[in-house]
Amino acid sequence: MVKEKRVARCLFAASDQSADLFYATGFNVPDPVFWFDIRGKSHLLLNPLEVDRGRHTARVDRVLSMSEVAESCQMKSNASGTPEIEEIVVYLLKKQQIADCLVPPDFPVFLADRLRHAEIGVSVRDPFFPSRRKKTVEEIRWITKGQRQAEAGMRRGLQILADASIRKDRKLKWGNAVLTSEVLRFEIEHAVRIAGGVPNHTIVAGGIQSCDPHEVGTGALRAGQTIILDIFPHDSKSGYYGDLTRTVVKGNATDAQRKMYRAVKAGQLYAIDSIRAGIDGGRLQQEVKNIFTEQGYLTEIRDSRWVGFFHGLGHGLGLDIHEAPRIAAGRLRSGDVVTVEPGLYYPDIGGVRLENVVVVETGGNRNLTRVPYRFEIP
Repeated sequence: MVKEKRVARCLFAASDQSADLFYATGFNVPDPVFWFDIRGKSHLLLNPLEVDRGRHTARVDRVLSMSEVAESCQMKSNASGTPEIEEIVVYLLKKQQIADCLVPPDFPVFLADRLRHAEIGVSVRDPFFPSRRKKTVEEIRWITKGQRQAEAGMRRGLQILADASIRKDRKLKWGNAVLTSEVLRFEIEHAVRIAGGVPNHTIVAGGIQSCDPHEVGTGALRAGQTIILDIFPHDSKSGYYGDLTRTVVKGNATDAQRKMYRAVKAGQLYAIDSIRAGIDGGRLQQEVKNIFTEQGYLTEIRDSRWVGFFHGLGHGLGLDIHEAPRIAAGRLRSGDVVTVEPGLYYPDIGGVRLENVVVVETGGNRNLTRVPYRFEIP
């Protein structure tokens, strides 16, 4: 009779750097720790600073003490000094008669090499937790909370822009000073924190900067230019993200800016109206691009830079700001939570992007975003 090989799923990471670890344990820890699962029984190895807290709060079947396991490992090997983490991990897995480990793509190379040297197989599994894609009712509630925190920041940003005045040089003035991307970002992020969120590189990009989708924005904000506000905090308690983008112009927009804004809004509303379980996301991405092309907004390279709609229509949202699924990558499923964020970018006009978050359902979708659209701010 052939003995079945025992396989373990393994993680070695800090929870603030690994959504997979937080998903598996619900435990916040600043330094890398080892988690493994054998046949549905999960274990978490913690140092003396974390072990008592872990035993009270970690969602695992068993919390192991690093010091106790290290002592057993040292006794077995007859080595002097405290064993390194890789020796402790090998000892633990060998004790459980593990032949192979399934690990995520970001599993440390040094640990994978040591496992293989000990004749424990290592295979990458991506996604590591496929179950993360389909959001539960509770997870949707947490994402909604993150979205409300983003909306608190957006309301603050829009209010400041409404309160700002326009100087003769077209720079915006708020209080007694020029309103800059940095100042507006600070105010937005302060509002997010008050609402219970943790802001992450909030985008406040005006003028030519708004044509680079991931430019955070610097310097004075000016009237008559498009300003992209993209706010994506995670909730400080649950860790789940919200994501929200609006584009505005302080003062009067040009006809070209208004036309482009209407095109982006039409494309976004078309996508939101179309999203439901089973839809081909790649086809939907192309249909939105076709809407733009029909209105004269070509996606192409001009003067060595991309213009038009050159990024994805949207992405999954959860414990990571970007996670499965990408809308353009395949068919959407019931329980997916995705952003819907088309954009157009032309340096002679500016950048326009609009973003909402929706829950994919069998007959359509549920929009989690409450902030209304607003383009021109007097």
